[in-house]
Amino acid sequence: QGDIALIITISSKLSGTWQSANIAAAETGGEVYIVDSLNVAVGEKAIVEYALRMKDAGTDIHTIVETLNHEKENLRLIDGIAPGLLSLCAVFGIYKYLQKGGRISKTVAIAGNLLSIKPVVSVVDGEVALLGKARGSRQGNNFLIQQIQKDGIDFSRPFFLGYTGLSDALLQKYISDSAE
Repeated sequence: QGDIALIITISSKLSGTWQSANIAAAETGGEVYIVDSLNVAVGEKAIVEYALRMKDAGTDIHTIVETLNHEKENLRLIDGIAPGLLSLCAVFGIYKYLQKGGRISKTVAIAGNLLSIKPVVSVVDGEVALLGKARGSRQGNNFLIQQIQKDGIDFSRPFFLGYTGLSDALLQKYISDSAE
C-alpha cells in the first residue's frame, strides 16, 4: 500500500530471524529495509530507539538505515545496561545457560557456581564473547565499571537498564554501588 517498512532483527549470528525477514521482504514487492542489529534484547532495543528518534526528527529512511548499519558497530552490552549506542555487556550469576548453550562444560558451570565466579560477557560482532571473570558480585560490578570508564558513555544516545528477576534488590544495589 506504499508504506515503508523497517525491520530491525536480533543478531543474524544468533538467530535465523534476519534471513527469514529477507525472504519475506523479497516476497512483498514493497519498500522494506532490514537491519541486522548484531545484538540482542536491550542492545537491540537501543538500536530501535535510535531509529525512532531519527524518524521522529524527520530523517529519511535511507539515512536511518545507513546510520543504523554504521552505528550498530558502536553498541555493546554492560551488565544488563545498554548505556547508549556506545557500551553494553552482561554478568551472569547462573552458569546453566552458558552450559546449555555449549559455551562452557558442565564441570566449569559447577565450579563457577560453587566459587561464585561471574563470567563477564558481551555481544561482539553479533556473537556472545567472554570479556573476563570476576569472583563475586562486587568484583563483577567493579569489572563492569572499569569497562564503562574505559569506553565512555554517550548519554545523548539511547541507553537502557534491563533486569530480570523476582526482586529488583540486586539492581538497586548495583545502581547505588555504581552511582559515580
